Amino acid sequence: QVQLVESGGGLVQAGESLRLSCAASGSIFSTNVMGWYRQAPGKQRELVATIARSDTNYADSVRGRFTISRDNAKNTVYLEMNSLKPDDTAVYYCNYQDWRSRPFWGQGTQVTVSS
Repeated sequence: QVQLVESGGGLVQAGESLRLSCAASGSIFSTNVMGWYRQAPGKQRELVATIARSDTNYADSVRGRFTISRDNAKNTVYLEMNSLKPDDTAVYYCNYQDWRSRPFWGQGTQVTVSS
């Protein structure tokens, strides 16, 4: 089993920055995909960014503003969010996919960006 615990969310003003962290425990392998998704009120959960080994992938809406990184020694994935916009307001979820591509989710952390 895999457990994911997010932290770092909060309330910021537009243009400011936040750094999210996700600590993973259990059967974690550094070669498996980890990522961040988000869900705004009344909307579907959407991909924000993923990382597998050194390969990263970003949603168009965050590319150039957000950076995903991973510390395999700590089994932790980070999301550095810069130039935040009100549209970035959502609950952010950490995701891990095992060798069968089965997804595991954290409990989520709220990010609110005021204009």
